[in-house]
Order: sequence, then structure tokens, then C-alpha cells
Amino acid sequence: MQADPFSLSIVLPAYNEEEILEETVQRAAIYARSRGFRFEMIVVNDGSTDDTRERAEQLQSTVPELRLVNHPTNRGYGEALRSGFNAATKEWIFLMDADGQFDISELDRFLSATADADALLGYRANRADTIIRAAFTRAYSLFIWVLFGLRVRDAGCAFKLFRRSAWLAAQPIVSRDHKIFTVEWLQNMQRKGLRMTEFPVTHYPRTTGHPTGARPDVIWETLKALVALRLR
Repeated sequence: MQADPFSLSIVLPAYNEEEILEETVQRAAIYARSRGFRFEMIVVNDGSTDDTRERAEQLQSTVPELRLVNHPTNRGYGEALRSGFNAATKEWIFLMDADGQFDISELDRFLSATADADALLGYRANRADTIIRAAFTRAYSLFIWVLFGLRVRDAGCAFKLFRRSAWLAAQPIVSRDHKIFTVEWLQNMQRKGLRMTEFPVTHYPRTTGHPTGARPDVIWETLKALVALRLR
């Protein structure tokens, strides 16, 4: 008897990604169709000030599996993740940013381990970022291990595959900021005894947009929020 098709919700958070969105969506659709998945694709437009929303709406004519979740104003990355995950309806949820820094075909290695895991977490094996951002990621990982006992190499890596049931089991997640949101989410899964496995993924240089995560003020606010989460 043939196994049922793999049931997958592809969640793509997007903020001012008009230049790369079409390429990311089309590549994801080609990949999912070539693997025979039963899938949906959810683009979360987090209050973009460019034409990201319009590009997503245009793509629905060629990618009928595409659904758009629109935030009229920018709520932040953590809230974009929450909206996308809550909108998902398939058995598995796959998170990948819309900025073109990952290759969705690397999901193949994750799929081979789904029978023995509830969440499969990517970590960037070759950070295509500045030295400062790479150093911050290492320090951040050490900090959350010390504070929460959470042994995750790269919590902020936007290449994750997890069961929708694992997302529901991790509720409630109170935090809104992306880095704190992710820590609370992973910590809740760990507390529930859910099985988490890590895989290396290739990280490609950003060709559009401007990351802000390594700014000193952002780093300071992140550290304060992590301590507040620990004391909650």
C-alpha cells in the first residue's frame, strides 16, 4: 500500500522582500510538487512598506497553494512566526525565511528523521554574515544554555521542521520579540519532553534587505528580555 503524501505547511515570514519573494516562493513550490507533498504555502507579510504584499497576491495566480497572512503594520518577527504557525493546517510545519538565504532542497535530510523526532532544527554550518553577527549567535547560544539549560546550537536559524502538534503542545508562548519568542517556544517543547534533533544547513549571503539583529541596542534589549524570561 502506498504511503499517504507528506502533509506540509511551508511558512515564509516576509518583511520588505519584494525583490526575492517570487524566487523563494517559486522554488519552494517546485520543490514541494516534485516531492509529491500535500502542501500549502503561507506567506506572512509583516507590515512591509514595499510591494511584498502585492507580489504575494500576484503569485497566487501561479501558485494556488499560496495563502497570504497580512499584518497591516509591522508587529515584529516573533509575531510573524506566531501568525504563520497558527494559520498552518498540515501535519508538519516548515519554517524558512523568504530572504533567499536557505535552499529548501536541504529539507530532504530532515525528512528522513521525521519518524523519530517532533522538531528538527537547522543550524547554520557556515554563517554567511559578518563576524559580529556570527559572534553574537555563539554568545547567544551560550547564554540561553546557561539561563535555561537549552542546548541548541542556533536557536534563531530560520530553517525548522516540526509537527503541528508540537507547536500546539508548546503553548502558551507569551513573548513577542523574535529571539525571546524562539527561546520560550523551544524551552516549552523541551519541558514537554518533545524530541528535538539538529541538522546543519547551508547559509547563503543575503542579496536584498538589511538585517538589524547585531546592532548594540538590539543585543542589549535581547539580553534584558532573556533575563526577564528566566525570572518570569
